[in-house]
Amino acid sequence: MSRRTDHTDTSSLENFLRPIVEQFGCDLEAADVAPAGRRRLLRVLVDRDGGISLDDVAEVTRAISKALDADDIMGDGAYTLEVSSPGVDRPLTLPRHWRRNVGRLVAVTPTAGAKVTGRIKSASDEAAELDVDGKVRTVAYADVAKAKVQIEFNRAAGKDDPETPADGTVEEN
Repeated sequence: MSRRTDHTDTSSLENFLRPIVEQFGCDLEAADVAPAGRRRLLRVLVDRDGGISLDDVAEVTRAISKALDADDIMGDGAYTLEVSSPGVDRPLTLPRHWRRNVGRLVAVTPTAGAKVTGRIKSASDEAAELDVDGKVRTVAYADVAKAKVQIEFNRAAGKDDPETPADGTVEEN
């Protein structure tokens, strides 16, 4: 199906990319097009439970590139494709974001009340349980205005669950 356009709206782009990304067991976190000089920059963020490796990103990039070459959703103008995983500074906006960060320290600003910082103990589709100074506190996602993972530079090695990296990055030893 041909959709020639020089300005691709985010919704159409995400609908086009989502099934491609899902073939690799990944979630499409975001896609947007921004001007970059004479070109445009197409940024695609992908993630999955257990994190995403550089090899995974390369596979997804090849598949997206091939699909974009076969369709004119990006129009005639030149563009650069950038595929990556979300960084640790990504806000926690969906239940899967909370689930993927179990064990991490988060700062939560509720829609009402004072900001709270605690470690995610568990996450369901509706709420997360935080350890706040040794006490369990349930935080319903509907009551959260903003939540972000806190970077811990002094956390002892081995405290992170190796199956759940916070930002999907791969560490090289």
